Amino acid sequence: MPDWIIEPLQTAADLDALIAVEAASFTNPWTREMYQAELAHAGVSFFMLARAPDRAVVGFCSYWRVVDEIHINNLAVLPSHRRQGVARALLARVLRDAAAHGAVRALLEVRRSNAEAQRLYEALGFTVAGTRRAYYTGPVEDALVLWREHLDGPVSPPLDDRTAGAGAP
Repeated sequence: MPDWIIEPLQTAADLDALIAVEAASFTNPWTREMYQAELAHAGVSFFMLARAPDRAVVGFCSYWRVVDEIHINNLAVLPSHRRQGVARALLARVLRDAAAHGAVRALLEVRRSNAEAQRLYEALGFTVAGTRRAYYTGPVEDALVLWREHLDGPVSPPLDDRTAGAGAP
């Protein structure tokens, strides 16, 4: 398994790569304008990229940090790099950074049908807190609301390749 490089989004080329991962991962992807609006909220809106050893962007996680919690908005990995630990590496870094900045809990939504992502989140300590009816469009689907308390605790033991990489929330 490669050593993934996890680092913040820094350049316009990084944004282009993030948008390409987004388009390859979601049926209803965010637009460039949506991401640019997010970037305008420095100190609240954050983006972590996963890079392969050759520095190519293979995944990302976008999240908000508000007071003592984070809301994970998007997590995506290129289809060719899924199930290799990319998503887990991204989330582990996001959770560590959030805890270092005072966050004590994390929240996210995941499609009810995305069992692979749910297994990843569960392995990282998230539990189901509720349901948002018809939350997703294209296709319309319920979202499970997942929650993790105590971000300063261990992320979890390493996962093997069969459970490591979900594609998207």
